[in-house]
Amino acid sequence: MTRASACFRLMALLPVAAIGSALVNAQAPGAKARTVWDGVYTDAQAGRATAVFSQSCANCHTLGADGKGPLTGDKFWSGFTQKTVADLLTFVKTNMPNGVNAGSLPASTYNDLVALILKSNGFPAGATEVAPDSVAGVQIIPKDGSTELPANTLVRVVGCLARSGSDWILTSATTPERIERTGAGPEDATRALGSRSMTLKFVLTRLDSYAGQRMSVSGILIGAGGADGINVTTVSRVAEQCP
Repeated sequence: MTRASACFRLMALLPVAAIGSALVNAQAPGAKARTVWDGVYTDAQAGRATAVFSQSCANCHTLGADGKGPLTGDKFWSGFTQKTVADLLTFVKTNMPNGVNAGSLPASTYNDLVALILKSNGFPAGATEVAPDSVAGVQIIPKDGSTELPANTLVRVVGCLARSGSDWILTSATTPERIERTGAGPEDATRALGSRSMTLKFVLTRLDSYAGQRMSVSGILIGAGGADGINVTTVSRVAEQCP
């Protein structure tokens, strides 16, 4: 066999090898999604970030649950439940250090800082360091696997508007969805409804003419998962018929 033909055969095999590798690395259908409880940083990586946190971040943030700009505890869960570690990494890259120097640190330093934040929140260490590829899709959820959003989270809920005593409520309501901006979503008119009932609190808009119609409501959860209702920011009719 000539050198040229051997080279040709090797080149021909590369796409097959690449496809095989992709199939091996792809998550199998039905496979359990990775979470922060699976160990997505290393202790050594978190340790590297201690000095830079003290130098560049400690003026505006604390790794405790209290004090100025806490990055752990209730503030962490309010900000990142149902998000991913990749979202956390993007947030840190975009906002730290605060002010005009935001985004000025090396990429590897931001990876290390996220490892330190994860460690400070009590998530276990593992064998792989935080990096954009390694934390893509890694979910931030409580250890019990609950996906209920904590109190004081900005959310959107869609359901059928009805009266319950002196309160307006959404029946057949969807699970609260974390949002960054208030207002109706593009699929709210057709998305599948749920089985919840959500009480609407502090409504400033007259809703009598919308009774029985499909509404999209944005606001702040009162109680975990909206157990005590939603502090309403916006109410939008998305369909006249409901469900």
